[in-house]
Formats: sequence, C-alpha cells, structure tokens
Amino acid sequence: MMFQYSVPYVLSLMLILISSTSSFSTAPAFFSSSASSTSAFSSSSGNDAPEVVDPAALEKARKTMTMFTNKYLERTQTYLASDPSVARSVVEGLALHKATLGKPLCPCRFYPNNDKEKAAKEGYWNCPCVPMREEKKCHCMLFLTEDSQFRGDKRTFEWTEDEEDEDGDDFEVEF
Repeated sequence: MMFQYSVPYVLSLMLILISSTSSFSTAPAFFSSSASSTSAFSSSSGNDAPEVVDPAALEKARKTMTMFTNKYLERTQTYLASDPSVARSVVEGLALHKATLGKPLCPCRFYPNNDKEKAAKEGYWNCPCVPMREEKKCHCMLFLTEDSQFRGDKRTFEWTEDEEDEDGDDFEVEF
C-alpha cells in the first residue's frame, strides 16, 4: 500500500511525535473539536494529558522566534534550508516550547523521560544550542553554513499562514 504525504505534513507529524508522551491511547487535544485551530499542545509536565496552549501566547512566541531567527541568521551569516517547510516546522516547535516552557528548547531532540522542563532549565539545548554557538552545527537545519548541501539562498524567515508545499514534493511512504 502506498501513501503520499507532503513535506510539511510529515515534518509536523515528526514534531508531534517528538513532543507527545509515550501514551497514544487517546487523541491529543489539538485533534478535538474544542481546541482552537491555531492552538497547539504541550506535554512538558510529563503527564499523559496534553495541555492546550493559549493561541495568543503561541502567536506572540511565533513572532518572537521569527525575529530571533532573522537576527541570528544575519549575525552568524547562516542560511535557511532550501525547503521552506523545514524552517517553518522548527520555528513552530521553538515557539511552542517558548510558549509552554518559557525557553526556546530545541524541538528536534528527544528528551529522556520527556523532561523538557529540566532540559530547558539546563540550557544546553535552548536555541541557539551549544553546538550551534560553538561549532555552527544546527542539527535542526534552521541555521545552515554556506558549505551545507541543504542550504538555500534565503537569509530571512517570514511566517505565513496556510503555507503550502510550494514545489509539490511529496514523501511516498510504503506500509
């Protein structure tokens, strides 16, 4: 059986799986009809029931992380990935953590025991993470050096609603 998924869809699913707890017996809050379409969820407390994030707090965090991303791209002379959905997914994950944890914790990592609060307090994986600050190595692919094969030409990020997969690339997944 063959399924096609767009790049943003697959990256969003990856963020959801990374951010969710190990219990998949119930649907996360963002799937319920009572959750706002602009809300996200957080399970940073380690409990099985995700909390719905205040849409206004998430929007404020998106703006903050967009400004941060653009300033850091300029300061470090780095580039965004050639696929715009990469930056969008990472900035969304950073904004979610900023809104729920108060810190832009890296959304691309797995945290032992899902203890994101502890990781945010430690600071090693808060964006820009230590590997990025010390070695210019961003494993999220948000900040790419000129010699990266994945870098695009853009050095600014713009948040747009309902962003589509512009080039029509789809992942094909076989089950």
